[in-house]
Amino acid sequence: MDGFPHYSPRTVEQIFKDFKARRNAIIKALTTDVDEFYQQCDPERENLCLYGHPDEQWEVTVPAEEVPAELPEPVLGINFARDGMREKEWLALVAVHSDTWLLSVAFYIGARFGIDKADRKRLFNLIHDLPTIFEVVTGAANTQSKGSSNSSSKKTKSNSKRKQSKASQLKYDEDDEEDEDSVDEEEDDQGDTQCGACDESYSPNEFWICCDICEKWYHGRCVKVTPARAEHIKQYKCPLCNNKRGRA
Repeated sequence: MDGFPHYSPRTVEQIFKDFKARRNAIIKALTTDVDEFYQQCDPERENLCLYGHPDEQWEVTVPAEEVPAELPEPVLGINFARDGMREKEWLALVAVHSDTWLLSVAFYIGARFGIDKADRKRLFNLIHDLPTIFEVVTGAANTQSKGSSNSSSKKTKSNSKRKQSKASQLKYDEDDEEDEDSVDEEEDDQGDTQCGACDESYSPNEFWICCDICEKWYHGRCVKVTPARAEHIKQYKCPLCNNKRGRA
């Protein structure tokens, strides 16, 4: 196992490079080399851990004997759950624990070498820009990548009226009173929209979402959809359209 005597990243860039190398190693174990990884995690063996090393090589082995260890240890005993779960669920579980371990290693190194608040934030942002191992292993990363445009479209569509109102205000500020009539017409059009659930008129201060089937608009609160949840909905169906489908 590697430790500080052999490899000592000290800057944010070095710590992030170490993080990516270990991450790549674990992703390789859980995807490309999954058959070999599966075989090495024999439940008949003692407690095993999955390590990712800075040379992008992975290893299934027992934890370090020294206490405390030179680095935080991965979750112990991943092999015992192998035959008690479906393979995909077991791999996803290992992926979640591996994500946690990678974060603990990165920030342990940062703490040990005294990176300051600004560098910790920069390190977190660098890590945050990468998909988690869980997202890669479960395919969520590919789904998010392919659906990013759809998600952005949904988010834009859900908030379009609010953005239109802001855009109108900016345009009004730039062009002064000569565009006042066009802004009023745009706001009048927005005011004609009513929530398909409560019939209240559009308000720019509330979150709205549009049904992709009937194209009716709804308050998020009326259909129990939050802005955060809306970002993960590929195709939104309002309660009425869902009921119609059920009866059909």
